[in-house]
Amino acid sequence: MAITFSATANPMFSDGTRNSVGIYLAQGTGQGDLGHLVFPWDWRVGPMSMLMAKYSQPTSFLRLPARINIDILQNVAYNSADGTSFAALGVSWDVVLFEMCGWYAGVGIGPYMRDSGDKYVASRLVFGERVFIGKDIGSRMRAELFSQHFSNGDFTDVNRGFNFLGLGVNYSF
Repeated sequence: MAITFSATANPMFSDGTRNSVGIYLAQGTGQGDLGHLVFPWDWRVGPMSMLMAKYSQPTSFLRLPARINIDILQNVAYNSADGTSFAALGVSWDVVLFEMCGWYAGVGIGPYMRDSGDKYVASRLVFGERVFIGKDIGSRMRAELFSQHFSNGDFTDVNRGFNFLGLGVNYSF
């Protein structure tokens, strides 16, 4: 028995829709490596919050439902002397690995260009990796709990990374 999905059966979108906009809010969970993405015992409430706007379209990846996104985000550090606030623009891809009864779970990755380097990550180019769990909450609405990590893959000496945990809401049209 094979499980297949089509773009119209994408759980991140309502049936028959080809676009989605979303708002995501997240709290910093500390700097650190990619392991902070999925290990809650390593999370420390960090002095920063992130607001991200996302425009998405459905696609597929290896017959799995997916979406391609354009992300605009602003990270605000509470201590302005810290030098870790940044704005970024990115393109990302999310793939659903599991879907059942209106719930879905997946992973995502994409490059982002930031407006500055800082003491955590020296480069302006970073990569965002994320894991998420979502649920349809209405005929055109989806809510997602996500964890996101930003770093540059160690192509500079300073690469401690940024980590976030947050909630997002998407509207399909």
